[in-house]
Amino acid sequence: MAQRVQGSTYDMESRHPGWPARLGGLAVPAGVVEVRPVRLRDGRDWSRVRLRDRGHLEKWEPTAPGTWTDRNAFWSWPPQWAALRSLARRGQCMPFTITLDGEFAGQITVGNVIRGSLRSAWVGYWVSSSAVGGGVATAAVALVADHVFTLAGLHRLEATVRPENQASLRVLAKVGFRQEGLFQRYLDVAGDWRDHLCFAVTVEEIGDGLAARLIAAGRASRV
Repeated sequence: MAQRVQGSTYDMESRHPGWPARLGGLAVPAGVVEVRPVRLRDGRDWSRVRLRDRGHLEKWEPTAPGTWTDRNAFWSWPPQWAALRSLARRGQCMPFTITLDGEFAGQITVGNVIRGSLRSAWVGYWVSSSAVGGGVATAAVALVADHVFTLAGLHRLEATVRPENQASLRVLAKVGFRQEGLFQRYLDVAGDWRDHLCFAVTVEEIGDGLAARLIAAGRASRV
């Protein structure tokens, strides 16, 4: 059973409750999924997958300066890793690497962490094209959501997805996020302002946990 952590019970003195942490594993059709903090040595695998999967990833990601090749080259990882680690140490995000059978398979990040009376954050994720359709993203989201509602002490987790992104919509539906509304012209993606659907889940809705929900549905098993 997922241990619920209410406002007064998690470590209020910690600068970054819930990070770093290693989560999993869950066995899904694609293999064993685990989630761990991003590492500097992830750079080579990160760049290789990102450059190879440009067609799979670029159409869903926010518009950014520079070319895809420059932004995802091996040398661009160290400053990104350092920035993520700095935010994590300040308690503002939880940046994780997704692994499949021990190999790099993508990223999942809990961002804009707000404490106090709100205790909320958003979750964003991407997985390698070779891992799509095997339950990898679904398992990673479930593991991270359970974590933020327990050891990290949050109350609400949001995700925004373009209506055209059917794969990501299926991920959120499987783990139990509910749709709340439509954000019109919400984010500059692939060179234009795109509508996004808003999904959310709160600690009151997770029951025994989102990973346990996947297991009960026959979509995953504990390792």
